[in-house]
Amino acid sequence: MKSRKKKSPNSKTDPFAKREADKYENPIPSREFIMQQLDEIGKPMTFKQIAQMLQLTDSARKTALRRRLKAMERDGQLNRNHRNYSLIKKMDLIAGRVIAHPDGYGFLVPDDGGTDLFLSQKEMRPLMHGDRALVSLTGINYQGRREGTLVEVLEHNTQEIVGRYFHKRGQNVAIVEPENRRFSQQILIEGRKNQGKAKNGQIVVVRLLSPPTKYNKALGQVIEIIGDKDALGMGIDIAIRSHDLPHEWPKPVLSEAAKFKTIVPKKMLKNREDMRDIPFVTIDGEDAQDFDDAVHCEPRGKGWLLRVAIADVSAYVKKGSALDAEAQNRSTSVYFPNRVIPMLPEILSNQLCSLKPNVNRLCIVCEMAIDYYGRIRRTRYFEAVIRSAARLTYTEVAEVLKGNEANFKPKALLPQIRDLYSLYQLLLKRRKKRGAIEFDSVEARLIFDEQEKIKEIQTVVRNDAHRLIEEMMLAANVATAEWLQQRQIPILYRIHEGPTEEKLATLRSFLQGIGLKLWGGDKPEARHYAKLLEKAQQRPDLSLIQTVLLRSLQLAVYSAENKGHFGLAYPAYTHFTSPIRRYPDLLVHRAIRHVLQNQGDKPFNYTIQEMEKLAESCSAAERRADEATREVISRLKCEYMQNKIGKEYDGLITGVTAFGLFVELENLFVSGLIHISSLDDDYYNYDKTGQRLIGEHSGKVYRLSDKVRIRVVQVNVEEQKIDFELV
Repeated sequence: MKSRKKKSPNSKTDPFAKREADKYENPIPSREFIMQQLDEIGKPMTFKQIAQMLQLTDSARKTALRRRLKAMERDGQLNRNHRNYSLIKKMDLIAGRVIAHPDGYGFLVPDDGGTDLFLSQKEMRPLMHGDRALVSLTGINYQGRREGTLVEVLEHNTQEIVGRYFHKRGQNVAIVEPENRRFSQQILIEGRKNQGKAKNGQIVVVRLLSPPTKYNKALGQVIEIIGDKDALGMGIDIAIRSHDLPHEWPKPVLSEAAKFKTIVPKKMLKNREDMRDIPFVTIDGEDAQDFDDAVHCEPRGKGWLLRVAIADVSAYVKKGSALDAEAQNRSTSVYFPNRVIPMLPEILSNQLCSLKPNVNRLCIVCEMAIDYYGRIRRTRYFEAVIRSAARLTYTEVAEVLKGNEANFKPKALLPQIRDLYSLYQLLLKRRKKRGAIEFDSVEARLIFDEQEKIKEIQTVVRNDAHRLIEEMMLAANVATAEWLQQRQIPILYRIHEGPTEEKLATLRSFLQGIGLKLWGGDKPEARHYAKLLEKAQQRPDLSLIQTVLLRSLQLAVYSAENKGHFGLAYPAYTHFTSPIRRYPDLLVHRAIRHVLQNQGDKPFNYTIQEMEKLAESCSAAERRADEATREVISRLKCEYMQNKIGKEYDGLITGVTAFGLFVELENLFVSGLIHISSLDDDYYNYDKTGQRLIGEHSGKVYRLSDKVRIRVVQVNVEEQKIDFELV
């Protein structure tokens, strides 16, 4: 007997009725349709009136409607005032997420992507970093920023906070000072029951019992004692909990992971192209643990055939599994100094999915036919099994590229290294012709002692081996974006938009002051930036120009909508090459597999709406990981500088503000502040456009990228602040 297909009410008028019917047992009208109806009626409505309007009579669908309206209220689509629901866009209210500043004020980042709103310390009292709020626009402040007034807290986003516990003997109330400086308000801990066995000065985890209000501090309960503030590895433990990084595997994940062995089962090798005779190689850093990608290149006619083999994580991590849920929750591996929080359990990240040499590994291969001019003429994807021929390092490959081949052991691979380098040079020419922006960058490598403290800071300069692999990965990523876009498969694009109108105006004013011009009108392209950098190559202020250009650009994020990649000058770009450590890459692999196995006949099991939510969560997880690692490195550098008070160093001005100069020490990559009050030879005025401080009487100028000699005055590890003074 055929089952009757369930129907949603208003299926004739609700454009998303089929989507709702496919997702829910008792479907109700979509959010979009509810908002459309409220918009047409043009006035607030009660729950009863909305249910009648939507023709919902049975209790199950009314319950579903109540939940949906509550979710729409939480997401800033509706406002509920007593009994009535109304559209927020009709009330000139703005919903968004709160970003708190250590000094107590904050900003609301609107959901609709508009300009941030400034929130004063008074407005921030009931709010915490990460909360969702509804505000009204009250005007423009003296700095030209939009300013808002809190209307309602839509959602408190913080359940636990890490901080330092303070308690005076004999008192019934203790306080916790949050370690994350964005949480500027103290948490009150009332009564011994809530204080547990915590001792004064220890680092603890607090569960919030009630959020802050306009007049009262937040109340909490100590649920974990991490330890003494100076304990080994405490900085990382604090960062993990302060930024709410998932770091313990749920039991269902451990159960699923326990089923895997270190050897690929023979049955999984079936229906895959056997490429074990192709000498793929991995090229990574000396300390790398997981190997996502392997490459192989060979000449074909006047062009090249490039194969980029990426670990097939999608063969092991299935949608709907506990492994997948936790991978999505983490979204990215987090790389701290001396410790990694992986996105996947070690049996996958360091074993089955890691492309180790001389063992069978499952891959998805992107095969690109590249012509004489560096253009990708044909792209083919297929599921394969490979055996990496060698695990090479950037250092040893760089030596080969310099012509030092004597110490390179796998001699049989030398021709392939040369071929890869020839292709790299061709792709590099193509990159320059395309107009991609190239900023010179130098990185720091931290060397630790037995106590996990910094012993030495070394300079790491990118070599041609780094650039070679980067160019091969770029080719595979852009080919993948174009291939899936042509097939209209929903994926996460890696987008990078051009400068905002405000940042562009600031940049042009700065360039005008130093006799340079950025072409491109109101919408400059990457090639205009690249041309400007090319013209500035021989100028003594090149470092300054590069810094200002970099700061004018927006951050790259994930998006379900393709908006191109400004910096790389690609019309479409995605992440395909690191599914072991990035969830967006795993989603892209699933999209490729869907096309390969279904030939596009069946719809992909992710909708655009789902991808939009995943884009937001993956971008947020990436920012969270970056903030956590920056915090740990900053703390370690402060500890490193503690015994260097009074010492003098050369440095470069990397930031100019109204309250002073930020200076980065040469070869140490340690930053500190020269407060304006310590510049006692004159009164200095801040020129925001020129990014400089100018002496009122002397005319002396301090600006970005100026070299200065400083003395270390003070180091505060807890606040992660270092103070300098000019010598």
